[in-house]
Amino acid sequence: MAGSRLPRQLFLQGVAAVFMFAFASLYMQIPGLYGPEGILPARRTLRPQGKGRWPQLWETPTLLWETPLLGLDTAQGLELLSLLGTLLALGALLLHQLRHLLVYLLLWAAYLSAYQVGQVFLYFQWDSLLLETGFLALLVAALRLPPRHKQAQGRLAGVPPHEDLPFWLVRWLLFRLMFASGVVKLTSRCPAWWGLTALTYHFETQCLPTPASWFAHHLPVWLHKLGVVATFLIEIAVPPLFFAPVRRLRLAAFYSQVLLQVLIIVTGNYNFFNLLTLVLTTALLDDAHLAAASGNSRRKKTPTSWPKALLALLLELAVYGLLACGVVHCFGLEVDWKQRTVHSKTTFTFHQFSQWLKMVTLPTMWLGAASLAWELLTALWRWTQVRGWLQKFCAAVQLSIFGTATVALFTISLVPYSYMEPSTHGRLWTGAHRLFGTVEHLQLAHSYGLFRRMTGLGGRPEVVLEGSYDGHHWTQEIEFMYKPGNVSRAPPIVVPHQPRLDWQMWFAALGPHTHSPWFTSLVLRLLQGKEPVIRLIQNHAPRYPFHKQPPTYVRAQRYKYWFSKPGEQGRWWRRQWVEEFFPSVSLGDPTLDTLLRQFGLQGSEPDAADASSCIGRDEAALLWERRKDDPEVTSTAACPVIWIRE
Repeated sequence: MAGSRLPRQLFLQGVAAVFMFAFASLYMQIPGLYGPEGILPARRTLRPQGKGRWPQLWETPTLLWETPLLGLDTAQGLELLSLLGTLLALGALLLHQLRHLLVYLLLWAAYLSAYQVGQVFLYFQWDSLLLETGFLALLVAALRLPPRHKQAQGRLAGVPPHEDLPFWLVRWLLFRLMFASGVVKLTSRCPAWWGLTALTYHFETQCLPTPASWFAHHLPVWLHKLGVVATFLIEIAVPPLFFAPVRRLRLAAFYSQVLLQVLIIVTGNYNFFNLLTLVLTTALLDDAHLAAASGNSRRKKTPTSWPKALLALLLELAVYGLLACGVVHCFGLEVDWKQRTVHSKTTFTFHQFSQWLKMVTLPTMWLGAASLAWELLTALWRWTQVRGWLQKFCAAVQLSIFGTATVALFTISLVPYSYMEPSTHGRLWTGAHRLFGTVEHLQLAHSYGLFRRMTGLGGRPEVVLEGSYDGHHWTQEIEFMYKPGNVSRAPPIVVPHQPRLDWQMWFAALGPHTHSPWFTSLVLRLLQGKEPVIRLIQNHAPRYPFHKQPPTYVRAQRYKYWFSKPGEQGRWWRRQWVEEFFPSVSLGDPTLDTLLRQFGLQGSEPDAADASSCIGRDEAALLWERRKDDPEVTSTAACPVIWIRE
């Protein structure tokens, strides 16, 4: 395999950019989400348990334990961490000297610290993925790249033998992410995925559509169904090619993943999630390809013997032919030349797919193990080429450390990866389970699965907040900046920012308000007229209908929204009232007080601290209870994470 110096640099720059976006986005929302007047004040989540500093830090790993030493409360410490994380990530993005192990360790530790107090607003898949990727980045950054003049002397002259080991873990993470994302769509038994009609709903019902979503939604149904087939192909069939011995197969896999992610970015606002996935795809590249793509390739191509080239070509053709035949067979593709369409349908049953999954899950683990073994053997061979006993000893120490770390992280990752197939998970080596349980709270490995089910098949549910001064005239709707509300307003483009309240409003609309305890706190803050929370809804004061005086009454209605039809001028949406979502309440209202007490959001400061320390766990428990029925909620283990569609 060609060198990986350029892809590693691209990977480190990409991770720095994503950290910068994530920290900057979070920083702007901290006062409204976690401040003293926020929806879920962060100071209530950290309470000393009477343990020593180090046991407490190990149990709940967050630097925010130390904020009192700086005279700051938890929310202020979170702001400081986010600001420093933004600046540090910007420096690593721009300056080669800052792409150092220590810098990425600080970025990972800072985001992990925020994750520990973020409660339901940080229980998203991309937060977990960023933490796992960030930890891999610090291992990749630990490799000291040789000076350019040494690189010119030859590959073995100045590079460490273990240089590709940590970067291999990035490829393995990309495989787990994509393969599991395709598999869970079918294991969920969602009729939209099985009927290949998921995209006829996706563009309209996703959390935050873009203007391009409207146009994609109105494409022909047969093209939507073909898009679902392509999604299954890219997410299930292509990922094993990440470990293919033929370079061109890996590059083909790379471009297929890039195509999918770019299309998702164009048609949906998924903040930094798809950007982070694109960063992971750099593990499929090599120096030769990047140098050729940039036009800076100075290396002479090594002539390949014709038998080897012929064998590689035959293998490529066999793989492409197998993929084409498999797709045609599994999805019954037929071209209708008269109507100029392609018909498709799922030709296999759930039982057949379950048996196939049971048959391939363990072999995919062995595929990863075999690929890792090859990397280890390659590193060992490089070590034998090192000259000088001192250099050889230092290289052996480094190879031992990085080799052990790589094998350990691979073993840990097998546990969450096997969640998608319960029987394989139960047969996994018990040592792997113990190792995973020991470091689980450090968020080093997660299970992934993008959009198990399609929601809003009968129209996307939306919660619309309303305010009134007399409880009778509800003429003022409280419109959010990003989520659908005004039917005449075009969907915005907000990538790479994530408006976390808008996202949670989408999840809240999927069930009763009691499944989202934070919503009661939101209503309370609006009645109190708390400016930090209002800025989450509208950062331009005149656009908030109650900017001069808080409403006396607040209620919420559930609507169903649909994209407008072509030809409807001046409208992007159509909507229909469904039911009352949250009753009309005012400050001191018994209904509001009862809900606040029920969710531990009311009382004197010490009592509130005691009760609210469990807000995150209460939310977690509710999300866990919803997991079986709610397609967007699942769990990696003890801590629930909200899974979203691509």
